[in-house]
Amino acid sequence: MAPDALSLADVHTFYGDSHALRGVSFSLAPGTVLALLGRNGAGKTTCISTIIGLLRPREGQIRLHGEPIEGLSPERIARLGIGLVPQGRRIFPSLTVRENLVVAAQRRDGATIPWTLERIYDLFPRLSERRSQLAGTLSGGEQQMLAIGRALMGNPRVLLLDEPSEGLAPLIVAEVGRTISRLKAERQSIVLVEQNLKLALDVADSAVILNTGRCVFAGTARELQKNDDLITQNLGAHHAH
Repeated sequence: MAPDALSLADVHTFYGDSHALRGVSFSLAPGTVLALLGRNGAGKTTCISTIIGLLRPREGQIRLHGEPIEGLSPERIARLGIGLVPQGRRIFPSLTVRENLVVAAQRRDGATIPWTLERIYDLFPRLSERRSQLAGTLSGGEQQMLAIGRALMGNPRVLLLDEPSEGLAPLIVAEVGRTISRLKAERQSIVLVEQNLKLALDVADSAVILNTGRCVFAGTARELQKNDDLITQNLGAHHAH
């Protein structure tokens, strides 16, 4: 059996004295999308920060393709193959679109078809059209595409998407959904943190719900879609089938 692309086992993380993650465990199968769901303050951002090494877990294990990464520096974790599209996008506004992409380029040994500028432009034709434009002058949707493109240029083994649809118009949200589906078709392993439940469950294979730092659900996206009570209790959203 090939190891999981990413796995967390009984992870406890503290912010100062506050116990933010309480024994979180879940795993991401290679080439699949896992939706990480929960209300604001449920622990999703803490979970992402712990995976990428900004916070160190006090207990528990985090493995990337079977190799332990907990306690390593964020730079080391990024080099080992975890890519992040951060909440709020955080692109370099004073660099051009092309410069934003080139600065993030990393080769990854064993990447089946590595991501290159050409492939990013193929995925996002709009970035190709705007390649010499300053990133700060792009629309919100274009900046989100650039943030995803920039993360892919690092040829990540696991891609973390933190609230990619936040603040975007519905048409652009649909485009983000199509992008995630296309990456999944290319067997990119993805953890998707998303408030938009419909988008998340449309693209995800599996789902995890956090509530006050604990996992209250871990299973398939389909199982969760059928469980309205769980969704209402933990996400406060009524989900239309």
